[in-house]
Amino acid sequence: MKSLDRRPIVGVMGSGTDYDSASVDRLGRWLACIGVHLLTGGGKGVMEGISKSFASVSDREGLTIGVIPGSYAEETKKYARPDGYPNQWAEIVISTHLPWSGAKGTDERSRNHINILSSDIVILLPGGKGTASEAELAIRYDKPVVAWLEDRLQIPGLNPEVPVVLEFEKVIEFVMYQIQLKNG
Repeated sequence: MKSLDRRPIVGVMGSGTDYDSASVDRLGRWLACIGVHLLTGGGKGVMEGISKSFASVSDREGLTIGVIPGSYAEETKKYARPDGYPNQWAEIVISTHLPWSGAKGTDERSRNHINILSSDIVILLPGGKGTASEAELAIRYDKPVVAWLEDRLQIPGLNPEVPVVLEFEKVIEFVMYQIQLKNG
């Protein structure tokens, strides 16, 4: 693999509404301490929780990146973002014209493609159809991906090719191995 000449970007994908705050807080703080950038979809739920935890580490080197869905109405000549986007913890906001998510997350008009293609490593947390679609895209685009779940059913429809780990230590091992591979 090619060596990275820049700070790695770790994409964390999960529910846009619910999340386990203890797990998300632990992961966000740890990622901030290892010197990576954090990429999310920039909204609520896991996206907001992980960004808040990451940003709470005062001496971190990386930034939070939020890739925001949006749409443009030709008749009104107005660009609009959905309510709740971006969350207050997104330091770099990438606004898109791509409105689809959830069940339409693999559609060409979904920002999920940008989320996955811009991430060097992808971590999946419990979520729904949107998270499952991001898993599909990680497999399609050959991105290193791991799901940190208690049960594979925490992401309904999760691609069987996505490895699932139960312990946080396994997430750490996965991320550090991928960073080491990329740094050659």
